Order: sequence, then C-alpha cells, then structure tokens
Amino acid sequence: MKSYTNLLAGAVMAASTLVGASSSQAADWWPVKYYNMDSGSAKDAEYVPLPGKASKPWNICVLFPHMKDSFWVAVDYGIVEEAKRQGVNITLYQAGGYENLPKQLSQFDDCLAGNFDAIVIGVISEAGFEREFAKGVASGKPIVTTVNPVGKPSVTARVTNNYPVMGEITGKALVDALKGAPGKVVAFPGPSGSGWAEGFLGGFKEGIKGAKNVEVLAEKFGDSGVAIQLGLVQNALQAYPDMNVIWGCAPAVEAAIGAVAQAGKKDMLIMSSYENQEMLHALQKNEILGFATLYPVLQARMAIDIAVRALEHKEYVKYAEAIPTAILKSNLDKINMDLVLAPDDFKAVYSVKQ
Repeated sequence: MKSYTNLLAGAVMAASTLVGASSSQAADWWPVKYYNMDSGSAKDAEYVPLPGKASKPWNICVLFPHMKDSFWVAVDYGIVEEAKRQGVNITLYQAGGYENLPKQLSQFDDCLAGNFDAIVIGVISEAGFEREFAKGVASGKPIVTTVNPVGKPSVTARVTNNYPVMGEITGKALVDALKGAPGKVVAFPGPSGSGWAEGFLGGFKEGIKGAKNVEVLAEKFGDSGVAIQLGLVQNALQAYPDMNVIWGCAPAVEAAIGAVAQAGKKDMLIMSSYENQEMLHALQKNEILGFATLYPVLQARMAIDIAVRALEHKEYVKYAEAIPTAILKSNLDKINMDLVLAPDDFKAVYSVKQ
C-alpha cells in the first residue's frame, strides 16, 4: 500500500478531481477518481458505473448502523439515487446505534432468508460479522460492504476509505492552524470497537507527531449519538480546564459547539474527523476549523453499482477506497459536495420500488 505520505499527497491532489458538478448534474456523477485496492496496494483509478438500467429490478437489502445523523442520511441518499438511476429495488434497515450489534446480525440473517438478491451493509463491527459473512457468501448472494471498514476479504466487495489518512490530514490541518501555539487536545473518536474510530484516532496522532506544541490530554470513546457525545464533552470541559482543542467524530463536534459556547471557551479550536450536514454549516459559520471527507454519497453509489455488476456477472472492483480530502474554508468552494452530503431538503428514504 502507498505510504501515509504518498496517500496524503494523493488526497490533496484528488481534491481537484472531485469538483464542480451542481445538484442538477448529480445523476451524471462519473467519472471520479478513486483508489483500486484489488492488487493489495493503492492504484489510482477512475470509476465509471454501468451507464443505464440494470437488466432487471433486482431486490437489494441495505443495512446501516443507524440513521441518527446526516452522515448516514448522506449514505442513504447515495443508495437511493443510484438505485433509482439503475432501476433496482432497495429496502433499508437500520440498527439504531453502534451498541446494537445483535440487532444488525438479526437483520442480516433476515436479509439472507428473505427475497433479496444482494446485501449492501455498513457494518457495526467487522469481528461480529465474520461468521455471518461466511454464511452470506455461501448462500450465493453478493455481499458488498460500504463506508465502515472490513479488513478481511470475506465478502464479495468492499467500498471504504482510509480512515488513518483522514485522521492524519485533520491532525496536520490542526498543527497548521495552531501556528506553533500550544494545543491541549481532548479527542472524541467515536464508538470503541467500530474500527473506524480507532483508525481516525491513530491517523490523527500520526498527523500531530513531531509537533511539540500539541498534546493529547485524553481520549473519550462513546456511541456516535449527539446526546452521548455531549455528555463526554461536558465532562471533559470540567476535567481538563486547560484544554483548548476538541478533535473528534462529527456528532462530538456538533455537541461541542454548543457546549463550548455555553462554557464561554471562545479560544477553543474544534476539528471534525469526518463530515455531516452540521459540520458543513459549522464550517460556513467559522465555528470549526474543518473536517475530512470520505465521500459517503460516492461510496454508496459505488456499492449499489458493484452489487448490480456482481448480480449480472459483469466485471467489478473488489476493494475500492474513496480518496479522502480535508475540507477547510479555504477550499470549500472547490469540492463537489454532491458526492459528500445529501441536499438540505432530502429526507431519509427506506425503500425504493420500481
């Protein structure tokens, strides 16, 4: 695999390839740059989906960890729009949170037993699904994972992102913003055991490595609901009165904006490890430094296209990574947000029927 440095350079360069398309052009979302990982290392590639309708209205089951925030609504948007474009049916189930692995396992079994041709899933826990994935592949139904990491090639295909690189680019952006001033950080990575939270945090530490002015005071893991994160942030504000940087998952940052204002911490710097609608609005209002994007809408579209390709015995990529980008106020107008977030007026959709 490319080194952190090379991947980071590629992420910066890729920003220029993911620009420009307006919402009116969202149906023509290709071609788009991505990393093809099929060889075991990152190869620059260009993704082009099937150009028209699928050969039949396939039934695809979609499983999400939750729909608590606009991040997974963005993934939903990508799923729904690509299903409509290709003329396939989708039924979406969400487990209600990262603490509900047994529920998602049960939903997966229901999809295997039900009248579905393929499954697209954002997993709560890779380790928790090892046995289920084996059952799924044995059943002959294509299993495509999206967004959340699955390290082992135990499924039909994987569409994800390099979470350590995302964490690293936010760490480097923080170091740049501090300009040598002391940075006392409390980190709120997300749910322990999810894989992505640990990946983000490891990358963030890599990004600040060597910056002697930056210190991580504590790491606070917790479910990615805003209410849980708010409690963690409020406790940290009490426990670490000298902290002046909050870094963490989007719901933690969403909670932190209000908590910091209430505490009167006007000098607090806030950085999100990934995107949701609230992060975009906060960046536009200068409430945060920025966030990294893993292009959730793009990943969702690719996952549906790969599932259809597998069903129709057409060539497909088995391991794809979206190219992460740091979104700051300085480059916001250069990013194609149609591949990042759903439109403001999009409401969650759980079913598409042809």
